[in-house]
Amino acid sequence: MTATALVCPDCGAEYADRWRCECGYPLEFARQPLPEGPAPEPASFDTREGLWAFAEFLPVEQHVSLGEGMTPLEDAPEWDAQFKLEYVFPTGSFKDRGATTTLSRAVELGVGKVVEDSSGNAGAAIATYAARAGIDAEIYVPASVKASKIEAIEAAGATPIRVEGSRGDVTDACVEEAVGGSAWYASHAWNPAFFAGTATVAYEIALQRDWEAPDAVVTPLGHGTLFLGAYRGFRALAEAGWIDEIPRLYGAQAAGYAPIAAELHGDAAGSNDVADGIQIRDPVQQEAILDAIDATGGDAIALGEEPVAEELDRLHRAGFYTEPTCAVAPAALAELRERGEIDADEDVVVPLTGSGLKG
Repeated sequence: MTATALVCPDCGAEYADRWRCECGYPLEFARQPLPEGPAPEPASFDTREGLWAFAEFLPVEQHVSLGEGMTPLEDAPEWDAQFKLEYVFPTGSFKDRGATTTLSRAVELGVGKVVEDSSGNAGAAIATYAARAGIDAEIYVPASVKASKIEAIEAAGATPIRVEGSRGDVTDACVEEAVGGSAWYASHAWNPAFFAGTATVAYEIALQRDWEAPDAVVTPLGHGTLFLGAYRGFRALAEAGWIDEIPRLYGAQAAGYAPIAAELHGDAAGSNDVADGIQIRDPVQQEAILDAIDATGGDAIALGEEPVAEELDRLHRAGFYTEPTCAVAPAALAELRERGEIDADEDVVVPLTGSGLKG
């Protein structure tokens, strides 16, 4: 299979491979594969290949895998919702969805070295799947990153590059390496292969609900890796005729790091250091995220530390051992219901994105 070409949705330029359009816009795959015919009977759908069971929707062939995907969808009566347990992936976070497709594309292209910038989870995922692929990896991280996440990167044989300064400074250092041409940028914020992987969360949710999409999905929102992937996945399912409607998508941001909520409401003041995994002030996919919110009738809100910390304790007491950033989404669900944006009788799915074992 020849690697699928990329296209700029802004200026229309096409590339065999590139991490960013010359006009500066994030690239997408030139085509979205879709299966022919109606959705199969859920009971007959073979899920033994994990998320790769949805290969007909994926613009990348499977080359690198650790059996990831088909995470449990569990009823959470205390929240009147269903939780998608994304923290049971091989490296303990949903970022494995994007890592398997991104490194598979790297193999298709004959890449010898990848670089990524990350506050932790994406770096651990890329490092692990690069090891599986036999590809060298350097992961640029904030100097203050948690020791447990550095250990995961080093254990996979990748090289962590600590960068002093802001999260933006980490990205700038990594981009400089990628622009220099010595490595392939396996970015969870820029690389379209990563979003093709995170789109599989929608395919799994739809299958687990017998091809009926929920009324709403609430996710943490930093760079929009899962949020935007979910939108593209549900959109592809609708285009294939496998679901009738796309759910409303809601993004939960950390106060003080909430550019999407600020754009929509102008009310993102405050601080939240509990949800450290989504402390992103300038998401490169901001326009696409806003378009997804508009297209689905969703929203984005910002939450401070207190409700997120309280929700984390509540999750742990209920047996959902997640890392702190996960708690922002169920906390947002409570706020959205209080505001009347999500009704009490609506079906809601909330992905729990990272394991509490990460420290």
